[in-house]
Amino acid sequence: MRKSDKKIDNQIRAILTELCEVYFEDVPGFKWLTHVVNYASFPNSLRVICVFESKQQVAHFLSLDNQVKVNPLSALSVLNKQLNAIGINTKKLDKLIQYDSEDCCLHDNHGHWAERIKARYSFS
Repeated sequence: MRKSDKKIDNQIRAILTELCEVYFEDVPGFKWLTHVVNYASFPNSLRVICVFESKQQVAHFLSLDNQVKVNPLSALSVLNKQLNAIGINTKKLDKLIQYDSEDCCLHDNHGHWAERIKARYSFS
């Protein structure tokens, strides 16, 4: 990773930490998030993975009215604005964010998140 990539990655982490705190407090079933990116095709390759406790909680979250999903403080809109502020243009926010669950990882990958992320979200 180049020095400039590392700087961008640290900025992304700070933004996602804020989003995680909002989601953790206000979104039922939300557990954590991470991101993957291939800097050779950045920013189009950036993906944020939001992890919930169960597949049912992901389905419930995705079924909510869009206004509910982006509250409080329009979390996804704030994410978009913050990424734009550091020069990351995200035209399709719905493609940027992926959803997964602890129970799916346990079932499919025996709880090994590194394996799951590499298989499902990496750009090797």
